[in-house]
Amino acid sequence: MTTTVETVVIESATADDRTEAFFRALGLQERVRVRPGAPGSGFRGFTVSLVLDQPSSVDATVAAALAAGGTEVKPVSRSLWGYGGTVAAPDGTVVTVASAQKKDTGPATSEIQQLVVQLAVDDVATSTAFYAERGVGTGRRFGRRYAELDTAPVAVTLNRRAALAKAAGVPAEGDGAPGVVLQAGTDPFTDPDGVVWEPVTR
Repeated sequence: MTTTVETVVIESATADDRTEAFFRALGLQERVRVRPGAPGSGFRGFTVSLVLDQPSSVDATVAAALAAGGTEVKPVSRSLWGYGGTVAAPDGTVVTVASAQKKDTGPATSEIQQLVVQLAVDDVATSTAFYAERGVGTGRRFGRRYAELDTAPVAVTLNRRAALAKAAGVPAEGDGAPGVVLQAGTDPFTDPDGVVWEPVTR
């Protein structure tokens, strides 16, 4: 069953206009909002990930992120799976920008093919079962390592914390509330790792 996630809310103790401007520069003003939240330190247990069409689009988007006050975390580069890098928003939110393609096929575009919130969880199987009990369907799964939830237009994945931090290029250590709220077509609840789900607000 698909549970539609419409909006991602970033909660931060340092939430301000700079962070909102950062996400606007990425073209996410319709999907990402920023509001004050509890303080935390280090890796908050999630990343916001943008999937783009080709390397030149990744370069252009990362450049826009840095110009809007972002900080480079992991330089863009080619890898076995494609091309991408990591930046941090002014409030510290980790944002990965990537393409599965390794070569350009045309001019760079600003079109986001997919917006993904990757959640770090203590146990992927336990979290998957928790979501299933609340009517949130599951797409691809890889044992206890990874699962995709059925939540379009915003995709949500469940990942081991160490693996997610390594892929983003940040240390896995951190404390405090996750700092991300998912607004969806569902009743409110909080998952086993502290991620809050709220009804969609217009």
